[in-house]
Amino acid sequence: MPVVESRCVVPVDVETAFAVSQTTGAVRTRWDPFIRTQHFLGGATTPAKGVRTYTVQRFGFRMESEYVSYKPPSNVGMKMTKGSWFFERLGGGWRFSVAEGLPDHTLAVWRYNFACQPKWLAPIAERIGAYIFQRDIDRRIRGFARGCEDPVVLAAVANDAA
Repeated sequence: MPVVESRCVVPVDVETAFAVSQTTGAVRTRWDPFIRTQHFLGGATTPAKGVRTYTVQRFGFRMESEYVSYKPPSNVGMKMTKGSWFFERLGGGWRFSVAEGLPDHTLAVWRYNFACQPKWLAPIAERIGAYIFQRDIDRRIRGFARGCEDPVVLAAVANDAA
């Protein structure tokens, strides 16, 4: 099963970095190039373990996912529960920790794993998918880093914390 990982150091504390990563709506689409739209399902209004989301990706791919872990401010994990036919499985985890030697900076590490189907096509599809997914996750974490320096995003996070 392929695994892709991307990391960056952002100039905000761990609590703020985590909060930026969990923004929704217009604030989220301001920094996250992956998401066209996203909303909670089942009446949920905030993220938590067991909460499901519906996401439309920038190319129009749609998926439902579920939070399998939610431990602010250190980590969050998700798994796809419904989605594109070519994914047998898709899961990801985002971890946030104090950047070594850099007070008030956060190391963000985002890791995803996936498996493609049908089985006969998986070896080729997973190689191609790992390349495409790596580019996409690198682009996404760069957007996150920009969001951690964006005054509009930071103001929204500060208002939510107040």
